[in-house]
Parts: sequence; structure tokens; C-alpha cells
Amino acid sequence: MPKPIIIPALDLIDGNVVRLHQGDYNQQRDYGNDPLLRLQDYQAQGAEILHLVDLTGAKDPQKRQIALIKTLINGVKIPVQIGGGIRYESDVAALFSAGAARVVIGSTAIKSPDMVKSWFTTYGAERLVLALDVRINDAGQKHIAIHGWQEESQQTLEDVIEDFLPYGLKHVLCTDIAKDGTLCGTNVALYQQISQKYPQVALQASGGIGQLDDVKALEHSGVNGVIVGRALLEGKFTVREAIKCWQNA
Repeated sequence: MPKPIIIPALDLIDGNVVRLHQGDYNQQRDYGNDPLLRLQDYQAQGAEILHLVDLTGAKDPQKRQIALIKTLINGVKIPVQIGGGIRYESDVAALFSAGAARVVIGSTAIKSPDMVKSWFTTYGAERLVLALDVRINDAGQKHIAIHGWQEESQQTLEDVIEDFLPYGLKHVLCTDIAKDGTLCGTNVALYQQISQKYPQVALQASGGIGQLDDVKALEHSGVNGVIVGRALLEGKFTVREAIKCWQNA
């Protein structure tokens, strides 16, 4: 089984690098206004792909940071996947025009699945990522939360994956909401279960990575990539160290 790749992530509001606590815009932590320097540093340390979230655009699609996104993508030589409030095909087209390698789609895949399936036909499954954020209840059901986690859908993670598989679904970014932003470790069992059930899907693990041991724990989980955001911003470890922790295994 190939080792996962480290995917450094930045969340952007009005050109600033930020983190929201549990998706709450009122609980925002600021990490400066130098996203390009950060991305270039991640690339220099060996990152093979980068992940951006346009939180301004997620809140108000009219204010999508297209000019900034274009500058960031042009400033690095590795692929960039990007999401944040993708509601219409015009959003997808604008991000591809800006140079995105992949567009990440969240709530719209739940609310308007037929529309999103048409995008799979138009753009190809390789260029689209479904971002599926789950709340796991006491019975172990993985319900998808939407609209910045403010609303819970009736669909489970498995429901959505199986609904999109006939359209070639390739990339799924899965976040365990209870872990996100906590730096308290990730839900390895969740990723093992899903990657074993759907080996044809390239799974990206997101949420809870706080130390190198958390990265190490995902080595044999079956995931294709590991999203790391806050831990890098707060200097818990570097991209280079995260990549290296698998090399000698």
C-alpha cells in the first residue's frame, strides 16, 4: 500500500490566513497575511499538493477571492485543490479558470446531487473532490453535516459515496467534525473502515492532526492523503518532518 501524501491546508478570509473553531466565523484565529509565502515554504519542504479554503467566498459567493487564488496558484509549481461554498457551475468554472487542479465540493453535493453529478460528467471525476464532514452518533452512524456544520443531513457517509460511485467518484475529503481543529488526534478507525469498504476511492483524512504521532497513525489506514492545517501554522511540526516520519517505516 503506498504511503499517504501530506496535504498542507490554508483557510483564507479577506487575504488573511485564519482558522475557525468548529466552523464558527465568530471564533476566528488569525495567522497573518502571507499565504503565498506559506504555500511556497510548504512546496519547498516537499509538499506535492496544497489545499485552500476560501472562507470569504463560502460565506458570500459574490466575494470569492478569485484574484488572490489566481496569484497563489501561479506562485507555486504544485497542484492546488480549492473549495469554499461551491454552489453553482460558475463557481467551479471560475476556480478552474484560476488554475485549480481540483475543486472541492461540500454541502452542494448533498443539497443538489444531480447538479453535482453533471459536473462529474462535464469536468471528470479526477478534478472534483467531495468534502464530506461527518458527525458520528452513538450507534456509529456517520451523518453528513452541511452549511458550515450548522445543519445535519439524513444521509450517511456511505450513502453519499455509493450515490456518486456510478459517476466515477475518485476523491473524498472526510472530516470527523468532533476532531477538527482540536489537535487531539484523528479518527483512524473511521478512515480504515471507509478505505477498506471503498478501495476505489482516494480518501483524504482531515481533522485532529496535532503531532507527528497522529500522522504516523494514518500510515497504514488506507488513506491517500492527510490534510494538515493548524498543526503546521502553530509549529507543532513541519511538512518535511511529517513526510519523513513515514520514509523509514
